[in-house]
Amino acid sequence: MLICVICGRKYESCIVNYELFSYLCIKLTAMKMKKITLLFFWLAVCQMTMAQGQRRPRFSREAFTTETPMVHDPVMAYEDSTYYIFATGMGIQQMTSKDRKTWTVKPQPVMTVIPQWTRDSVPGFRHHVWAPDIIRWHGRWWLAYSCSTFGKNGSAIGLLSARSLASSMWDDEGCIVTSKDKRDNWNAIDPNFVIDERDQPWLVWGSFWDGIQLARLDSTMHIATGEKPRTIARRYDPNYKPMEANPTSKYAGTNAIEAPFIFKHGGYYYLFVSWDYCCRGAKSNYRVAVGRSKSVAGPYLDREGKDMLYGGGTLFLEGDKQQFEAAGHCAAYTFEGEDIFICHGYSTKHNGAAILIQRPIAWTADGWPQLK
Repeated sequence: MLICVICGRKYESCIVNYELFSYLCIKLTAMKMKKITLLFFWLAVCQMTMAQGQRRPRFSREAFTTETPMVHDPVMAYEDSTYYIFATGMGIQQMTSKDRKTWTVKPQPVMTVIPQWTRDSVPGFRHHVWAPDIIRWHGRWWLAYSCSTFGKNGSAIGLLSARSLASSMWDDEGCIVTSKDKRDNWNAIDPNFVIDERDQPWLVWGSFWDGIQLARLDSTMHIATGEKPRTIARRYDPNYKPMEANPTSKYAGTNAIEAPFIFKHGGYYYLFVSWDYCCRGAKSNYRVAVGRSKSVAGPYLDREGKDMLYGGGTLFLEGDKQQFEAAGHCAAYTFEGEDIFICHGYSTKHNGAAILIQRPIAWTADGWPQLK
């Protein structure tokens, strides 16, 4: 087990140096160095960081390639024969590939400067940016991202834009939505854009509290005037109270649902969500469920006809305990005529490290997704 000596968390949920540690893990794993070597190297880095008085670590590095990228909360995009992944990390981790097999991990994050408004809006937030989403709409790329602190719902979803994914500078488009403790019974993290059949943009988001939220956006990709978030999915029926307490947060409750992603296919909108608990390495029990609706606004029903608003959802993916202990925080795309599903999985082989999963999607005769 690898532990950050600064924050005391397992490496996949380390708040202090997640991006740096992810880099070390991938690089040293690729070099087939033993775990004990990795541990001592990480301890040395931690000691150096503590000696700097907890300032943001400065670590010069160069791009490197890997076929086993370590990621949390990945999303993907395609432009000019190149695939891009954006993921949780210090300033948003990014990597590219020509074939979705060999990935070049970029040394520079998307956000080299974190806007001051994020710190003003979210007490305790600094540099560790969570769960981005990316979409191309009306000639621009729009990238949403999450600002939060673990297990609390004082959070914000920010927005960047650029003409090209290859751009080294993204425009700060400000805040899309915020949530406040004791004001909102939802959490403004884990955003996902969806464009409906009328070219109307929407944002879906949420984690724990009262579940998955949906709101209509305006032409600037901000919440439309007068629009109020509405709940469209919960882990459980509101009248059901799980016996087991939340093992990750004393604030968030037990409505363990998050990371929504809506994918259009064959006349339906498919809502993928992640159930249960991430960020616990090999102890994670994250899994993916799905429902569908003819309307982007819902209701989203599972294969048995149960509304996801009241705890419905058809299990789509869970850990097989051979390759992955658990898997979740997914996305789905159509690239070059093929529908694909991506997420992070807690690798059995790599002691619970979160690595990229990619699988083709097949469709049943009655229009439900399944993995090939």
